[in-house]
Amino acid sequence: MTFTYDEVVWFSKTFGLFYLIGFSAIVLVYVYWPSNRATFERAAMAIIHDEDKPCR
Repeated sequence: MTFTYDEVVWFSKTFGLFYLIGFSAIVLVYVYWPSNRATFERAAMAIIHDEDKPCR
């Protein structure tokens, strides 16, 4: 079975599109999952709670 260049390009673009859509959906589900909220809030506040003093 021989593939032409156009068929390979079409397949790679289609597969890439669905791959990125699926990966984006997985990331969004992970970010907005209720049990991950505390982890993200702790990470966001970690920078604020550090002492901001000049080095001696």
